[in-house]
Amino acid sequence: MIDRSMELETLDSAIAGCLSGSSRIVFVEGPSGCGKSEFIENIAERAEKSGATLLRAVGSDRERAVPLGALRQLITSAPAGTLPQITPAESAGLVRVEAMHEFCAALRRLSTQSPVVVCVDDLQHVDDSTLQYLLYAARRTRSARILLVLAESLHEHTSDPVFGTELLRLPHFERVRLERLDRAGVAELAQGYAGLPQGDVFIDGLYAISGGNPLLLRALVEEHRATPPAHRSALPSPKAGGPFTQAVLTCLHRGGQATVRLAEALAVLRGAGSVESAGRLLGTSEAAASQAVHALNAAGIADGCGFRHPAVGAAILHAMEPADRAALHRDAACLLHSIGAPSPVVAAHLLAAGDADARWGVAALRDAAEQALADDDVSQAVACLTLAHQTCTDDQRGSAIKIRLAAVTWRVDPGAAEEHTWEPLVALRAGRLAESHMTSLARLLLTQGRVDEATEVLDRLADVREEGGGHAPNAMRGTTVGAQFGYPAATGSRAVVSISKDADGAPTVTLTEGAAARPAAGMWTVPATAEGEVAAAAAERFLQTAVLTDTTIEPIGQALRTLVHGDRPDRAMPWCQSFLEEADRRNAPGWKAAFAQAQAVIMIRQGNLRAAEEYATMALDCLPEKNSSVFACAPRSILIYTATAQGRHGAAARQLNHPVPDGLFRTVYALSYLRARGSYHLATNCFHAALSDFLEVGRLARRWGLDRAVVVPWRSDAAEALVHLGDRQQAEQLVMEQLAMGDARNARVRGVSLRVRAAIAEVSQRPRLLAEAVDELRKYGDRLELSRALSDLGQAFQAVGEPARASMVTRRAWHLAKECGIESVRERSLPGHHSRTAPAQEDPLWTADSEADAKLSDSEKRVAVLAAYGYTNREIALKLYVTVSTVEQHLTRVYRKLNITRRQELPMNLQLNMAEIA
Repeated sequence: MIDRSMELETLDSAIAGCLSGSSRIVFVEGPSGCGKSEFIENIAERAEKSGATLLRAVGSDRERAVPLGALRQLITSAPAGTLPQITPAESAGLVRVEAMHEFCAALRRLSTQSPVVVCVDDLQHVDDSTLQYLLYAARRTRSARILLVLAESLHEHTSDPVFGTELLRLPHFERVRLERLDRAGVAELAQGYAGLPQGDVFIDGLYAISGGNPLLLRALVEEHRATPPAHRSALPSPKAGGPFTQAVLTCLHRGGQATVRLAEALAVLRGAGSVESAGRLLGTSEAAASQAVHALNAAGIADGCGFRHPAVGAAILHAMEPADRAALHRDAACLLHSIGAPSPVVAAHLLAAGDADARWGVAALRDAAEQALADDDVSQAVACLTLAHQTCTDDQRGSAIKIRLAAVTWRVDPGAAEEHTWEPLVALRAGRLAESHMTSLARLLLTQGRVDEATEVLDRLADVREEGGGHAPNAMRGTTVGAQFGYPAATGSRAVVSISKDADGAPTVTLTEGAAARPAAGMWTVPATAEGEVAAAAAERFLQTAVLTDTTIEPIGQALRTLVHGDRPDRAMPWCQSFLEEADRRNAPGWKAAFAQAQAVIMIRQGNLRAAEEYATMALDCLPEKNSSVFACAPRSILIYTATAQGRHGAAARQLNHPVPDGLFRTVYALSYLRARGSYHLATNCFHAALSDFLEVGRLARRWGLDRAVVVPWRSDAAEALVHLGDRQQAEQLVMEQLAMGDARNARVRGVSLRVRAAIAEVSQRPRLLAEAVDELRKYGDRLELSRALSDLGQAFQAVGEPARASMVTRRAWHLAKECGIESVRERSLPGHHSRTAPAQEDPLWTADSEADAKLSDSEKRVAVLAAYGYTNREIALKLYVTVSTVEQHLTRVYRKLNITRRQELPMNLQLNMAEIA
């Protein structure tokens, strides 16, 4: 009873008057939870202490229709036999004046024995028959020692409008108004709890959340005290379903059904709620809605048309029946749409209802999805598009929504994105997909690497246009895929995907730029090696200004592939890392997986197997558990390849044991998967299986227009398998074919090709070929392939009778393989040296010869390095653009300075301490 001194004085006066022999009527009113019942309880305690007879009843909304239900409570609480029992006729609702007179007479007789205090709580829920008895008694017991105390909710009144007015006319009537506590009252109540913070900030929080409602305030305090100290916040923090929200629900229900319904409407409308909108939503008058809003404000539950704490609205919605809640959300969506509310607001209600109007709801949901994507709320966008598709009754619009849903879902789950394309594909094959949607579907399939299905769509598009007279068979299709960074025109021109047929009649996806056609599996093309620097510059210019979106994700990927497959894959690394971090920051695990996969490829190109494994594992971790998408095979291919290269064949086999999606071999991801599997078969001496995989890579690459050695050097892979099978003629043919390609200008492609060619060549030619391979791979920076080439070079030197050189080169190969974690190269280079045992660190090739470096000029070191690797004087002259005489003079000075007499004594470690040979 904090801050209730005036009200208690009125109460004491009323009790004193009753005891002295005069009848009194005290009418207690106030908002729900503000102490009316407690006030009644206080009166009852004082009455009993004074020796008065106490009669009590409590109105109930559920018993409001039961005639004389509250009166029966009063009779039951009276001493036995003092008040007349209710007759069956009266129980049926027939109220007789004679019965009321008899009741009053019995009440008066009872008051002669002791004062009588009649307490009726929740008067607004008392049945009409009992109200008649109470009013009759109030008029006819003025001179008796009777105190009638009635408590009613401030904004919820009895169904009989005459009752309150008639009471006002009685001279012994008094009204007591119970209000919410002010801030000082809140502070006083808080002081009564031990261990509760008493600072202004905490007290302000209590007051702001509870509104000073005593019931809510006590519930809030108890909830805070019940929270373990380690989890308590500095401010009161009620949770939905906790004591505070349960107290709120109690207040609402005691305030009446109208107040409950209004609170539910405001909870559904959230920030869009107003008196007018709530009234329209409930189908009530604005006056009725306003009265209910005032009741919520008076109780401290709401502040205006919003709740004082978000947990309140959540609790109200949770307490509703699911069907009622869905219906109210559906009505709210319709209402908000009719008044022009923003699409995201309307869509939120449609999602909560799980239903939408096909006439306007689909458009609202699609618009809301795009706005959600702008805010990086992918889950909301997916939910909107999913409901839009479920609601849509038009097949063409439904297909368009599915295609868009697939593009959006790629951000979070590539597997789900792939599944979303099946419905449009079924519509295409049934002839029900509109031409306008075929372009988008083809682009999406190409983005997912599904080349065969994209070809199918483009073929159908060509047929449709041919039937319409727009295009000739196999002519250029109008699918714009954006700038292709590999070409000089990339800064401004547009490229288009077209379909052609190869010699076998198989369809080939071709990227056409102006008048020149370039083979590509749609957007997976890479520029010609001759145009590499121009392409890389164009790609980097694009990446500098690119913004990561659903429409730019593939051009960004293509720009990164341009850099990765060029001569300097390290140029792609900072861009790839930047986009990976952005995808992580924007909560787009699908995008993050794509960029982690790209980083893994970069690490492979640099021979950093451990980092490649880490990024490939990161990519798989970004995907949902047990993901069966074709995209998941890309990082898994990296894990197979790296495990094989490191000699961990068991780990590679476990990755290979994962089920392969049915559609994998219709996608570009089949190229990396087959190559990784072929490498595993090669390492485990399954040479026929390896050859089969490598040749399949070649078949698919040619079919899709992706037969590029910078992407998949399948010819040198197959040649290596053929060497093991003893077919050197076929192996040499494949290697020479690869060396004749334009991609052989790429240092990595040339280095790998020369290494395999050396295995086929005569023993005497191997050192020179391998020396050139080492030179190319060193320039490129692929430590994996460089270690293999160095290992082969060491064996070649041993075969031609130069054990000193063989030892130095072999040790360098061992140490480089150790850096990369390549167990197979280490074992081949130095058999018997397990992973924990390193050759002596004083190895002259491993430890730089600073004394020799100081003695030689840069020109002399260049000549010395090439001579050490077996180049002839003429070859050195051609390579360094000098005369043969100059080479001879340099070698003479080198011999003299290093105190040696022949080429075989030239140190191999000079190349480790000099700039790249021109």
